[in-house]
Amino acid sequence: MLGAAGIVVAVVAGGLGFRAYRQHLAAETLAIHSPLGVQEGRFVDIGGIKQWVQIRGEDRDNPVLLFVHGGPGGTTLPISSGWRPWEKHFTVVQWDQRGTGRTYGAAGETLAPTMTLERMIQDGVELTEYLRTHLHKDRIVLVGHSWGSFLGIHMAKQRPDLFYAYVGTGQVVGRTTFEKAFELTIARLQARAASVGNSEALAELAPIAARPTITPENRLIAEKWSSALAQPPADRLQPAGPIPPRFMPDFSLLDWYNWRKGVAFSTKYLTGRDGPMFRHDMASIGFEFSIPMFFIEGDADGVTPGGPAEQYFNQIRAPHKEFVWIRGGDHFVPFNRPDEFLAELMSRVRPFAGN
Repeated sequence: MLGAAGIVVAVVAGGLGFRAYRQHLAAETLAIHSPLGVQEGRFVDIGGIKQWVQIRGEDRDNPVLLFVHGGPGGTTLPISSGWRPWEKHFTVVQWDQRGTGRTYGAAGETLAPTMTLERMIQDGVELTEYLRTHLHKDRIVLVGHSWGSFLGIHMAKQRPDLFYAYVGTGQVVGRTTFEKAFELTIARLQARAASVGNSEALAELAPIAARPTITPENRLIAEKWSSALAQPPADRLQPAGPIPPRFMPDFSLLDWYNWRKGVAFSTKYLTGRDGPMFRHDMASIGFEFSIPMFFIEGDADGVTPGGPAEQYFNQIRAPHKEFVWIRGGDHFVPFNRPDEFLAELMSRVRPFAGN
């Protein structure tokens, strides 16, 4: 038994050593050497707690881009190496929101009473005020993904004076987003059941397809057949970039633990029928925006389908607006296709971002 234990210890130690070596190489790959560059990560006092912020860019004179992550609770720190080219044109800020990653790790479950849309909008505003002072900018570019698009567009609506432009991707507009996603899920299950000749599944799914409302009973049936038919996820996160997430530098095993805990914790308070994305819709905040508005959507997004976002966008009134389809793009286009996303940012958004 002692021999077996020794082997286990040796294997674990070897694995950790290999990971540390790969992280060292990754740190060299991602290092910013420009004399005008910025590469920092720190806790910042936001909303009465310590919240983690990472700032990277090759030239402090570039516009600042704040990326508001999705999930909720889905820190983007370990999956963002594909954004290295972005850092030539923007100073890119990533933020572990309240209940997320390192911010969750610092505060834990004590955050529960504060996990509200209103509090997190104010967090985003306070963070932006900090970035303006810290990086000496009047305004910044705001990019929101998935849950972060729902949070971000509220930030843009409440404090347009802080932002050059708003960019939504995987844009959530409220309940209709999830109703459309559920409708597509049922259609995919029907197609899969038909392909394998599962008549029982087709019989149970048919009445839901006729009226694809999200009820507890319908959701249970969808989950049952998703499992039984081994239905793959609608969209897969396959981040591009030189560094696999498990080897991202300065991201420890404790960070991975807090990432998983933070996702579960944030999901509890911010998703589902009682969560803000289901109870509120974008029409409730109106269609008037005083800054340029951009939606960049994957036309194959099965998590937050772009149809409801396009319908909402068509009603927006803004000094400038553009809706962009990424052909074949899924829910994770900023990560799966970061170069294409950057090209859209540069051609459409960058001209509005001052210097």
